Amino acid sequence: MTQIASSVPLSVDELQNTLRKELYVADRGLAMSIYLALKLKRPLFLEGEAGVGKTEVAKVLASALDTDLIRLQCYEGLDVSQAVYEWNYSRQLLQIRLLEASGDVDRDQAERDLFSDEFLIKRPLLQALDSSRDRPPVLLIDELDRADEEFEGYLLEVLSDFQITIPEIGTYKADEPPVVVITSNRTREIHDALKRRCLYYWIDYPDLQKEMQIVTSKVPEASKKLAGQVTAFVQELRGVELYKVPGVAETLDWIAALVSLNEKELSPEVIDDTLGIMLKYHEDIEAVRGEQTRALLNRALNQGARRGGRRG
Repeated sequence: MTQIASSVPLSVDELQNTLRKELYVADRGLAMSIYLALKLKRPLFLEGEAGVGKTEVAKVLASALDTDLIRLQCYEGLDVSQAVYEWNYSRQLLQIRLLEASGDVDRDQAERDLFSDEFLIKRPLLQALDSSRDRPPVLLIDELDRADEEFEGYLLEVLSDFQITIPEIGTYKADEPPVVVITSNRTREIHDALKRRCLYYWIDYPDLQKEMQIVTSKVPEASKKLAGQVTAFVQELRGVELYKVPGVAETLDWIAALVSLNEKELSPEVIDDTLGIMLKYHEDIEAVRGEQTRALLNRALNQGARRGGRRG
């Protein structure tokens, strides 16, 4: 197996540049956390509101390191059979019938054969420890807060020793640990025992300058004027009391939609017509539509005018 350390950037600055080439704008704090996670071979635990770019970190790392991305999407009720492994019961049953038909069954040997790699279905966590890969993968454990608290216990052995014990076979241990990225939207607190095994970083909503960089890099076909207005408007929108504040993902969806509509600049009418791209709750849309839209747009345009004046 090729060690992933050979492709790790040599400095935080180099890592920032590498991420930028993958169209991911990371501030120095986040880049530092990613760099240390790679150098120290420690899991990286990312928290923040939905849509701020936590999941994207794992995706761009897999691309930058030229390795596989293995994603475990967490949800309520997730257990070992979906996350770690399960036995291929249908194949085991077929094998038992074949052995019985042959009439020559060594029970001890049959049990050893039935509970072997051949009949094991590897789920994401076990796949990430597979030493047959050319290089260690990036393992994304996405939205851990959606899983039940009991599931965190299954992760402790993986995150501390990069190994998983299967009672019928033994212990699988990675020759070279995967790059592990864990995300949480903080709908509940994650246990301290798991956090202690990780490096931690909170990804906040970006400021105006950073979000503008993200927008122009991800949607280069948008005019500079439209990109500036959209970014400023979203920044103002986040100051409104909403059930769900739009994240960067919604900003990108919105400007991509506006570009597809051949819009060159924002107007109250266009905003009202496309609010459903950014806001996902009827109550939020009704709270913003109309006079609130006009007020937010005016503040956004004034903010842009002030920036232009300072540059002048």
